[in-house]
Amino acid sequence: MPELPEVEALREFLTEHLTGHEIVRTLPVAISVLKTYDPPLTALDGHRVAAVHRRGKFLDVATEGGPHLVTHLARAGWLHWREPLPDGLPRPGKGPLALRVALETGAGFDLTEAGTQKRLAVYVVRDPQEVPGVARLGPDPLADDFDEARFAALLDGERRRLKGALRDQALIAGVGNAYSDEILHAARMSPFKLASSLTPEETATLYTALRSTLSAAVARSRGVAAGRLKAEKKSGLRVHGRTGEPCPVCGDTVREVAFSDSSLQYCPTCQTGGRPLADRRLSRLLK
Repeated sequence: MPELPEVEALREFLTEHLTGHEIVRTLPVAISVLKTYDPPLTALDGHRVAAVHRRGKFLDVATEGGPHLVTHLARAGWLHWREPLPDGLPRPGKGPLALRVALETGAGFDLTEAGTQKRLAVYVVRDPQEVPGVARLGPDPLADDFDEARFAALLDGERRRLKGALRDQALIAGVGNAYSDEILHAARMSPFKLASSLTPEETATLYTALRSTLSAAVARSRGVAAGRLKAEKKSGLRVHGRTGEPCPVCGDTVREVAFSDSSLQYCPTCQTGGRPLADRRLSRLLK
């Protein structure tokens, strides 16, 4: 799933390639991707792009005097820049193509989604706050005003485990499964540690890990072509998705805890005092 660093890189890429250009046609290929009907998708046609914003893991294409095109790529969605776009109209079918946006230059982009679980979401709205997921977003962890005191206030009284707290978009916007693993590894903390149990020193350590991990990932992604961002993300991860490989810090074996629809990875030596966490499939956890 694209997270804050990749979506930020897409925002920068689209800012360069879309701003000032006119949307001449927006073509839905998979009707299920559209989550709104008023304004219609055609309301975008004929408007120039004024700006592109990132809101957590949402992309917001704002037009001049027209609506916003807000997209959430979900787990398997992606954006592909086409210059030029293929000739002819795309045909609805079983392929990954979900939506096409064409510019007056002949270039544009496709939104695609792999797999059978269709969660890619597109909204055409007058105000991004009309999108439920945007309206409930917590603060952006890379915003200038997101300081340690604000982070500590968010965690104060938070009874969830750190892994779940970091992934909650209503608490902190933009962090998903992969970067929560990376942040906790950098902070040398167990994913199952209770957020409310952190000492002030531990809160400071986690705040530094949060900001530095995301900032480094954004820096690595900056300037990378949209089609290469997934590979760039994977290459920069130290523990997430690396079950069975050696930890790059201590050399211990990276381990995994599997859930019904996802998994987490961690290093026992760096994060849990050498103790492996029991898999949730066995209904046991070691704190």
